[in-house]
Amino acid sequence: MVMTEQTGPRDVAESAATKISRVELILFRYPMVGVQGGIDMPGVTTHRTRMAITVETADGATGSYVGGQANSLAQATACARTILGMDGFARELAYEKIRRQLRKEDRMGAGVIDIALWDLAGKRLGASVASLLGGGQDRVKAYASTWFGGDTGGLASPEAYADFAEACYAKGYRAFKMHGWSDGGIDRDIAAVLELGRRVGGRMALMHDSACSFRTFGDAVAVGRACDEAGFFWYEDPYSDGGLAAHSHRRLRELIKTPLLLGEHVRGLESLANLVLADGTDFVRADPDFDMGITGTMKIAHFAEALGLDVELHAPGPAHRHCMAAIRNTNFYELSMVGPSGAHFSAPVYTCGYSDHLDDVSPDGTFPVPTGPGLGVTYDWDYIRQNATAQTVVE
Repeated sequence: MVMTEQTGPRDVAESAATKISRVELILFRYPMVGVQGGIDMPGVTTHRTRMAITVETADGATGSYVGGQANSLAQATACARTILGMDGFARELAYEKIRRQLRKEDRMGAGVIDIALWDLAGKRLGASVASLLGGGQDRVKAYASTWFGGDTGGLASPEAYADFAEACYAKGYRAFKMHGWSDGGIDRDIAAVLELGRRVGGRMALMHDSACSFRTFGDAVAVGRACDEAGFFWYEDPYSDGGLAAHSHRRLRELIKTPLLLGEHVRGLESLANLVLADGTDFVRADPDFDMGITGTMKIAHFAEALGLDVELHAPGPAHRHCMAAIRNTNFYELSMVGPSGAHFSAPVYTCGYSDHLDDVSPDGTFPVPTGPGLGVTYDWDYIRQNATAQTVVE
């Protein structure tokens, strides 16, 4: 006898209960001590704005996330309207609807919504996001990723970069990335690359990221050859094309030995796939905040895996750790932005012990993947609301 499963009143009730009924979006501001204009600067206090998202279902269950960028609030609000009334578990459908909704935009507002949906699903099921993704790692290996260099401050010379790298090594880090001077010049960057190679090469995996500050292809080649000499692990977003010109980066790859890492400024699966298939990069970049959330990031990771390439996640955060726990083809967790002055850009909103502070790395150079339901973190909502600069409710 063949048994058929019927949908009864209980199933209908459960489906109704998981429909998204409310989304709250809050921008809030917090201080950063020791940085100005992205440059490590002792004693200076500046401020940063981030977004806090809460997605609520009809039965009162919630999923939350703190991240994103202030300038993506309008997009995130449009995404919230798109998912209102949808099943909170229907993340693939939400991804598709949002992708079309923001087809004329860069989709930077989609990530925070998707991540909150993953947090919601994990909490409802009593499982971590890493578990839902099939992850098997409980720790991620980190690299220290610096602020930019300046004429003064904590990173004002090539020697200061090497000194800081050695300090990071003493804390447990076995990988280090320099963001050099963003004035368009290359001499100090080359000197810092060579000094890092001399001081910590062989003990630390070294990376260089100019954040697209070099003005010409020739300058990019010159710094790349210094990276070759110093044995760098990767060379990231070297010059002012924004990391978009696949042809020129293919030529650069032919002229230097150090692998290239592009994609921080290329948004989403299809655009990154086009860059990779045009031979524009060696490593693939992805970011849950920027690339349509955990859903989008895992699509990029699996695409890279299919081509035998590694995917490296940009920036730190709980969503990033959960993704890395389920990605085989990845190397390092980016602990950014850090420097001798002690400034870091993570919001002081965690009430559960979660931290992306430089000093909180384990002696083996790793950070833990949260194990609680959802993202496994809890937030100080009083702090967030007390420092709010804007609030939107979609219901």
